Order: sequence, then C-alpha cells, then structure tokens
Amino acid sequence: MINNDVLRAIRYMLDLSDGKVVEITQLADANFPIAKEDVQAFLKKDEEPGYVECSNKVLAHFLDGLVFYRRGRDESLPPRPVEKRVTNNVVLKKLRVAFELKDVDMHQILESAGFPVSKPELSALFRQPDHKNFKLCGDQLLRNFLKGLTMRVRGAG
Repeated sequence: MINNDVLRAIRYMLDLSDGKVVEITQLADANFPIAKEDVQAFLKKDEEPGYVECSNKVLAHFLDGLVFYRRGRDESLPPRPVEKRVTNNVVLKKLRVAFELKDVDMHQILESAGFPVSKPELSALFRQPDHKNFKLCGDQLLRNFLKGLTMRVRGAG
C-alpha cells in the first residue's frame, strides 16, 4: 500500500491533528526532521498541488512512535533500529503491537471488514521473510485491516 494512504488511514482512525502526527513521529527519534507542513503535504491526494510522497523513513518513524504513544516506552530495552523498508507486513506488525492485538482480535477485525482469513494465513504474515511459510501481506488485506481497525477504534459497526 502507498505510505501516504497508510498515514492518512491511521490519522483518520485516531483523529490526530497534524501537530500530533509530528509529535508521534518524533517519539521514535526526537531529532527526526518533520514539520506540520510536511504532514499536510503527505495527506494531500497525489493529484493535488503540494503533494509529497511519504518516505519509508517517515512512515517507519511514525509507526515506531505510534507504538510508544499507545503503549509507552520500555527504557530497559535498547532502542530498536528503524525499518529501512516498510512493507505491508511491517505496517501490520507495528499496528498489532501498538494496539496490543491478539490473533483473535486480528481475525475479528478482518472479519468485521468483510475479509476473513484463516489462522495459518494470518500467522504466515508475521513470520520472518526467510521462513518457508512466510506470506507477503497484500494491499487488499492491509486496506481491509485498516478499515476494520478504524471501525473498532472509532466505535462504528
């Protein structure tokens, strides 16, 4: 999925202001250069003037910051390196951690969006990429997961 779409969906889901998106992004790294104007450019539609593509680096910092924002930071653990490439699988993993979702929650969320998946299908999405049963998360699955999670968080449905 396009990084801008992921950012837009999470921002809507949590009803975050542009300033709050900046704040969350900087929870992962206080020195990360991002401003409200950058967020506004990421949120524009791609045909709008001023649209800027959201880089993997920005989305990775935002997702890491989201985990800290929702769950707090464990100071006893060393900081994890920021993802270089943000795949749909990485987005799914980060959201699962940030929202403290169990397998049962993941299944309910996908089912509520009209996109049920089997237990083996779901666990394959969370395996290491070099594992023989690893499965890439498709755009349709991630889009439906974001839709289902939004319905759960915002209380619709």
